[in-house]
Amino acid sequence: MAEFELIEQHFTRLTRHTNLGIGDDAALISVSEGMELAISADMLVSGTHFFADADPYQLGWKSLAVNVSDMAAMGAVPKWVTLAIALPQQDDVWLSQFSQGFFACANTFNIDLIGGDTTKTQQKENLTISVQIMGEVPRGQAIKRSGAKVGDDIWVSGPLGKAAVGLQHLLGNLVIDSEAVTEHLAALHMPAPRVDLGIVLRGIANSCLDISDGLLGDLQHILKASNVGAQIQLNAIPTSEFIAQHLDGITFQRYVLAGGDDYELCFTAATDKADQILAVSQQLNLPLSKIGKITHEKALEVLDARQQTITLDSLGYNHFNGH
Repeated sequence: MAEFELIEQHFTRLTRHTNLGIGDDAALISVSEGMELAISADMLVSGTHFFADADPYQLGWKSLAVNVSDMAAMGAVPKWVTLAIALPQQDDVWLSQFSQGFFACANTFNIDLIGGDTTKTQQKENLTISVQIMGEVPRGQAIKRSGAKVGDDIWVSGPLGKAAVGLQHLLGNLVIDSEAVTEHLAALHMPAPRVDLGIVLRGIANSCLDISDGLLGDLQHILKASNVGAQIQLNAIPTSEFIAQHLDGITFQRYVLAGGDDYELCFTAATDKADQILAVSQQLNLPLSKIGKITHEKALEVLDARQQTITLDSLGYNHFNGH
């Protein structure tokens, strides 16, 4: 099958808010009046970001979802996406399932696929997926990493550590109770971007980002951009029932603080916004937890239940590069 036939069969859909989509040399879009265009891109590589034998439907979903999460972190509404895939061989069954997962995510968040590319690689482990996403945010209302202020509360959405536990289970490094397996693997393979939360946080949050590389590493980006520090209460960080009941000590800390692949939002807000944030939590039926404070001292400190400082280097966390 020729490249254009492959694209038409698997990746051409009706668009919702696109002037000209797939089929020409370029797509045409119009940004709404009073809006700024938010743009982000991510690349997923077999063997680095996913297993070579990953379920194609789940991979399709996640390939888009991790980019949607970037839009959520900025308070932007995702609208358009491009997709480029480097494949070792044409596999119509794989492509069909991948595209179904990709469009399931696109339909969930009302996103148009407006272009992309396909090419052939020589080896299966070279499967590469590149996604660029575009969205709209009211001019001047994007939530940036650089807005955290001394005295801000630090919040996170949802539980942390589930995806990391799911990954370690797949690698054979951790045994999960049978009733908890589905929950933790779903967190790894089918993340749920917090777009609605990001939109509501406009005007409430002073800074925000999504947690992809682990809470500590990603929070460090806010601290560096805002020229501040932070103090985190370990016991305030939300996690799954399995993690809370079966993991402790350094193992618990590693998964919750540095596990990665959470795709929850971490944001800071003035103390007087707490009631609004709790109301948002109820409105969205989404747990939002206050886990610490922004400090003047330019350091990241985590305190345990006895208010003793945890040694972050033992988690594989590096103060200089944030991970």
